[in-house]
Amino acid sequence: MTPAAIQEAFLYQSKACISLGSPFMGRLMALCAAMDWPAGLVTDRIFAWQGDISPRGQSVPLRLAGALHALHLQGHAGLGTVYPPQDATDAALWNAVSTALVSEAAHINTWLDGAPQTNEVRRATTLIAVGHLLAERFGLPLRTSELGASGGLNLHWDAYALAIRDQKFGADDPALTLSPEWHGPLPPAAKPHVTSRGGVDINPLDPHSPADALRLQAYLWADQPERLDLTRAAIGAAQTPVDKGDAIDWLAPRLAHVPGQTHLIYSTVAWQYFPAEKQALGTDLIAAAGATATQNTPLAWFSMENDGGTKGAALTLRIWPGDVTLHLGRADFHGRWVEWTAT
Repeated sequence: MTPAAIQEAFLYQSKACISLGSPFMGRLMALCAAMDWPAGLVTDRIFAWQGDISPRGQSVPLRLAGALHALHLQGHAGLGTVYPPQDATDAALWNAVSTALVSEAAHINTWLDGAPQTNEVRRATTLIAVGHLLAERFGLPLRTSELGASGGLNLHWDAYALAIRDQKFGADDPALTLSPEWHGPLPPAAKPHVTSRGGVDINPLDPHSPADALRLQAYLWADQPERLDLTRAAIGAAQTPVDKGDAIDWLAPRLAHVPGQTHLIYSTVAWQYFPAEKQALGTDLIAAAGATATQNTPLAWFSMENDGGTKGAALTLRIWPGDVTLHLGRADFHGRWVEWTAT
């Protein structure tokens, strides 16, 4: 890996973090691109990395950022003097990070082994709105299947509330309340009722495991305390374990219809990471199940995914019977805003 490639990857990540509202992460990633790294195991490993280290590939900058944030969350003294809410100079921040790269090499190398996992709770904003829409459309209880569920924090979206202007949607006694910047019409008033739920991930996390709970928090960003607070509340409310396995293989036997229930299949910034052949197979299986759906056994497939647009993720809902595709608008990848176009 050339120094130029390292610089490009960290600068790319810096710009992405700034665009997602994290000036601190923007600074940290920019320093990684510009400064001289200390000699040691971590530097040697990153500079010898094979393949695309950028967010478009193996996301090495976020692996490193997660390792450092985990240290900070565990009370690392040196990082505690420069991480938010402290307002350190660039020189002080890089000095503390450089020291940690050497003294905490074993910890950091372990975190570099795995890809980042972010179970962004604010994405449940769109799930609550879709739940209300389906409750109004079919008037049936929901059975849900989440593909790429990570730690399962969004399996219980119906236990959260959505506050839009002076109105609330979702749970009456919520575990947490989401307050995005909302543009467009309000969701329908009809309240969804989830009777059963399940989720799958190739590498599921257990929110009740201290190590996994740390991982769910470490990939958040230190200058965004609201995200940490929401994630901690969701961890406290988590009830349903996530199954381990391939998402499409797991989904196939769940596609049998249950009379009197709407089956909602959903993913939030996960489908795009499935292999192309699995995406094609999953699409065919879901469409085949939809072809036999009735008004008493409806099927809905919702995705909040990157479609290559210039602003956030596309919100798409495909419904059977009838195979109707609804373009519901767009949302920020971290759920900060929603542009809702459903009527």
